[in-house]
Amino acid sequence: MSFNLGEENEQGMNEMNLIPLIDIMLVLMIIFLVTATVMNPSIPLTLPKTDASTPPQPPEIVSVNINAQGQVYWNQDAVSLEQLAERMNGAAQQAQKPSLQIRADKEARYDTVAQVMARASKAGLSDLAFVSEAPAS
Repeated sequence: MSFNLGEENEQGMNEMNLIPLIDIMLVLMIIFLVTATVMNPSIPLTLPKTDASTPPQPPEIVSVNINAQGQVYWNQDAVSLEQLAERMNGAAQQAQKPSLQIRADKEARYDTVAQVMARASKAGLSDLAFVSEAPAS
């Protein structure tokens, strides 16, 4: 018993129509996703109470830049050494003292770098880091 498609040639269907199969698979996938989220059983637990605290946030990082001419920058703002001392004193009053990253130009005077370090020490900021470039490989 064969089907006649209206043509007289004796060729059968060469390809299978996959669209209904894809439709069924998509419907099944949606059903599984919906039931998986609804049927997720929650286990009733009574958790113990502890006095453990969350870890503290990392300190704020302040960049103190010194260019070759001796100009000092607090993050991106140009400041004098007196203004730098005021900002450092203000930063030291915070609950969590910031970390200072000193970026000095290689042509900067050592005196200026020493002045910045002395003002940081006087303000009570002891977390200092010197930033340099890695050598080109």
